[in-house]
Amino acid sequence: MHPKKERTLVIIKPDGIQRSLMGEIIRRFEMVGYKLCGAKLVVPSEDQCWKHYNKDDAWFLRKGNGIIETRKSKGMVVDKEPIEYGKDIIKGCVKYLTCGPVLCMVWEGNEVVSIIKKLVGSTEPANSDVGTIRGDYALDSNNLSELDARGSVRNLVHCTDDVSEYEREMSIWFSPEEIISYRHIQEAMLYDVNLDGILE
Repeated sequence: MHPKKERTLVIIKPDGIQRSLMGEIIRRFEMVGYKLCGAKLVVPSEDQCWKHYNKDDAWFLRKGNGIIETRKSKGMVVDKEPIEYGKDIIKGCVKYLTCGPVLCMVWEGNEVVSIIKKLVGSTEPANSDVGTIRGDYALDSNNLSELDARGSVRNLVHCTDDVSEYEREMSIWFSPEEIISYRHIQEAMLYDVNLDGILE
């Protein structure tokens, strides 16, 4: 695959929809020069979400043990096995993602996975730089999520973490026919080797 054809999945989560941030989030990706190849508004199913997060027992145990350590250090009660605490994280994410519509999108362009990930910011908004989507528009935190026993941070957007993950994630949210390949007029400026055809 040519680098300019790299694709990524982006999901504007329910808080992004409810806070009317869709246009601003899309604008940021368009301003970089990325091309939108698929988009649809859906209410996710629980099954889609569990497939999307794609965690195994080793992940649940690792996260659950971390939660138990944190709870003990804060003098909180530990009343579950580590694996159950780990599963609670994804249960919270599933509850959050299925509470209302989300906007699923496929974006295309050179280094799209890493650049969009940088534009979105860190998973926890408090650690996201000013200028990122989460740094500018999200105020939730792991600490608040934990105190409220939500299991998920409301951080506006999901984006693919790694190029190798795109195909798996995309297949959960889109059929191949829903992804459109087309030529965008700005691609001549972004990718044309000789820049011919600009001057009359």
